[in-house]
Amino acid sequence: MSEQKETQAGETRGFEAEVSRLLHMMVHSVYSDREIFLRELISNASDACDKLRYAGLTQAELLKDNGEFGISITVDANAKTLVVADNGIGMSKEDLIENLGTIARSGTAKFVDQLTGDSKTDMQLIGQFGVGFYSVFMVADNVEVITRRAGEADAWSWTSKGEGSYEITPAEKVNSGTEIRLHLKDDAEEFTEQHRLQSIVTKYSDHIAVPITLAIKGKEEADAEPKIVNEGSAIWTRNKSDITEEQYAEFYRSAGHAFDDPAMTLHYKAEGMQEYTVLLFVPTKQPMDLFDPARKNRVKLYVKRVFISDDSADLLPGWLRFMRGVVDSQDLPLNISREMLQNNPTMARMSKAITKRVISEFEKLAKKDNEKFLSLWSEFGPVIKEGIYEDHERRDALLKLAHFRSTGTDGWTTLTDYVERMKDKQSAIYYITGTDADAVARSPQLEGFRSRGIEVLLLSDPVDEFWIQMAPDFDGKPFKSITRGDSDLKDIAEEKSDDEKKESASEGDLVTLTTLMKEVLGERVSDVRTTDRLTDTSACLVASDAGMDMHLERILKAHNQLDQVTAKVLEVNPSHPLIRRLAEKSNEKGAIDALADPVLLILDQAKILEGDALEDASAFARRLSSAMERGLA
Repeated sequence: MSEQKETQAGETRGFEAEVSRLLHMMVHSVYSDREIFLRELISNASDACDKLRYAGLTQAELLKDNGEFGISITVDANAKTLVVADNGIGMSKEDLIENLGTIARSGTAKFVDQLTGDSKTDMQLIGQFGVGFYSVFMVADNVEVITRRAGEADAWSWTSKGEGSYEITPAEKVNSGTEIRLHLKDDAEEFTEQHRLQSIVTKYSDHIAVPITLAIKGKEEADAEPKIVNEGSAIWTRNKSDITEEQYAEFYRSAGHAFDDPAMTLHYKAEGMQEYTVLLFVPTKQPMDLFDPARKNRVKLYVKRVFISDDSADLLPGWLRFMRGVVDSQDLPLNISREMLQNNPTMARMSKAITKRVISEFEKLAKKDNEKFLSLWSEFGPVIKEGIYEDHERRDALLKLAHFRSTGTDGWTTLTDYVERMKDKQSAIYYITGTDADAVARSPQLEGFRSRGIEVLLLSDPVDEFWIQMAPDFDGKPFKSITRGDSDLKDIAEEKSDDEKKESASEGDLVTLTTLMKEVLGERVSDVRTTDRLTDTSACLVASDAGMDMHLERILKAHNQLDQVTAKVLEVNPSHPLIRRLAEKSNEKGAIDALADPVLLILDQAKILEGDALEDASAFARRLSSAMERGLA
């Protein structure tokens, strides 16, 4: 939480803890690309102009006395100040607190917890997070922001030295917009040089659609009069052949407030019944807000190059929310409101066509450069798989596109490849779910499948439990969990020689043992039965045929979506030495009392293997100590 102190002149507030840690790391780290502060300020200024232009479509009074939109950069070399100003939407007092005093993104706490103190590692994390406005403190030791929101009479000043606090006071400003004044550090004098600033603008912001002017005083060779330094043409309107990879990359970083390179670029113009231009990018790394519950779309929507929205849920489906870029429509009305975008038929057709094209490009990339696609899938596969769950129309295409870890290969596999490798008499696509791929690969339920050479998909993303419920089969082969119901292994022989096969307890003794175990365990389990699912482990837990898969049950329970966990089936391995010994002793007089503790220990071991909490940990410890004592006697 931030601290607040009222003063006669205004109020002083403390940065939120996350912001303070981020600023400290940036100020005290050597960052080779300090110049990006100017890109961030220009991008923010451009967004502010876009937003006011859009608001002015329905509220013309907001544009009164505003003139042409523009961004100015003014340098005083003698005073060592750099000012970036715009005549855009501006900010209210609440906007200043929200935008410049907090980092309002999901995953902030997780992000700061990853900061290690190693400059190189931490700056990579900061770059992935997107520092935005805060990058100014890499070059400035004091920052002043004067702003007035369009339609409001009051102006406000925000000042900070990038340490523990900032101050907000009333200010004077004639028109709407924002002016950011940087008092440059001694080692940032390069940012008073005209050629240095002009090269930064050309490199990062040449595409900005409003004119950017530069004026420098205090240096003889510099232009004291404002001079336009950007080309100002929207990059998506140019021919692809006229745009370099570096220009694409810089536009991606500017438009998406990103620091990495795009992993994939999609630029095309649709003509015919609808006309629109698409310039989309897939990031190399996950944005920090990727798993924000709001699932906001970050692609900007323009109509005839007029900015409309940067979070339209109808432009792309939620499972493509990692994409960045712009879509510029020629068919939507300029005065369309964000509310009118919902259920708009033109918007719906455009979204459908763009989504289809994105999937097609993913498919092409997977065939052309599978290594690059797998890198992309490693970052965004968990999100794309949300489409299998919620997008019925594209489910089949996404199932073919999806890649999974499995016991049949060291790398990734597709469902198509899995089906080709299926064993004779194997009728289902087997899978197991869990929270961690490595832990899932060690699950005892896999033993019987491995001994028969049957491949099992290892599903460890939270979404896996949900899409699998919505996709009953692939290529006519049903999906089947190996932790629920019968194993279906009886018709497939183990890939072992006769010498490797273990002796099993007699059928009669096993019937006696399982009956005894049911009596001892009571309602702790729904059933006890023998299984061919295990080869090395004595026992395991599985859900019944009609029950919910165990991992899904744990997820729902953890999120308070399930009141009570159902009792599981305890399966025992008839060839395990422990089970064979218990089966032999189950016929002896007083067996139920003599075997009660070992039977309860077997259940507790099975729970531990599943990662479940023990019903009575102290009783488990007592029984284990007693068993070890008898073994050492």
